[in-house]
Amino acid sequence: MRTLISLLTIAASVYVLLSLVLYLLQGKMVFLSNLPGRALTASPGDIGLEYEDVYLTTLDDERLHGWYVPATISRGVIVFFHGNAGNISHRLDSIGIFHQLGLDTLIIDYRGYGQSTGKTTEQGTYLDAQAAWSYLVDERGIAADQIIIFGRSLGGAVGAWLGTQHTPAAVIIESSFSSGVDMARRLYPFLPVRLITRLRYPVAEYASHLDCPVLVVHSRDDEIIPFAMGQSIYAAVKQRKSFLELRGDHNNGIFISRQDYLRGLDGFIESVFGPGGPPPLESLSE
Repeated sequence: MRTLISLLTIAASVYVLLSLVLYLLQGKMVFLSNLPGRALTASPGDIGLEYEDVYLTTLDDERLHGWYVPATISRGVIVFFHGNAGNISHRLDSIGIFHQLGLDTLIIDYRGYGQSTGKTTEQGTYLDAQAAWSYLVDERGIAADQIIIFGRSLGGAVGAWLGTQHTPAAVIIESSFSSGVDMARRLYPFLPVRLITRLRYPVAEYASHLDCPVLVVHSRDDEIIPFAMGQSIYAAVKQRKSFLELRGDHNNGIFISRQDYLRGLDGFIESVFGPGGPPPLESLSE
C-alpha cells in the first residue's frame, strides 16, 4: 500500500510539474522567433522586386520592421501576418505570389521577431497588427475596402482578430488553428489545457464576427494543424465565405498545390475587387 501511495504521489507531482512548466514556458514554445534565427537572410530585391523598409511604432512603443512591396499593376493591398517561426525574410515566396496576383504587400515582423523590438505576447501581436493597419490607412491613405488581411498559421489568429476590429475588403485565414486551447488539447490531451493555456487565440470565435468576405485555406494533409480545424473556422464564419482545399503538409502545401492555390486566391480576389488589374491567369502556373 505504501508503495502504491508513493507511486501515486510521484505521478501526481510529475503531472503538476509538467502542467506548471507548460504554463510558464508556452510563450517560448509557441513564439519561435529564433528558429532559424532573427537575422534577415534575404529581401524582396533578391527576387527582383522593388520594396520599401517600413518602421512602425505600436501603441505601447515597440518598433516594428516590415516591407512594403508595390505591385506593378495594383488591384488592392494585402497585409500579411506570418507564422510562429522565422521572420519576413523567409516569406519571399509568398511576397512573390502576392506580387504576381497584382497586390501591393505589407508584411511585418511581430515584436521580438526579425528587426522588431520587444517580447512577443498574444496581446502584443494584436497591437502589432493594429500598427500595420494604422500604417496603411493613416499614413498611406489606403481605404479599408482596398485592404485584404491575410494570416497564415499563427498569423491566421492575428489576422482574424484584426478583421474583427475593422471592416476590410476581405480576410484570408490559411493553415490556422481553431483556438490555442484546441491546439493544446491536441498536443497534450492528458493535461488540464483549459486551465493552463495562456495563449488563447480563439480564431474560430473571431471568424464568427467577421463582416466581410472570408477565404479559409487548409490542406487535408496538414500534419501540424489538422484539416478539421480549418473546417471549424470555416463553419464559424456566418456569411460570404469560401474554402480552398490544398494538398501537402503544413509548410509545403502552397507549393505542392501551387496551381490550385494561385487560381483559388486569384478567383477569391477577383470576387472581392472585381476583374481587371492582375497578370493574366495563364502566367500564374509558371
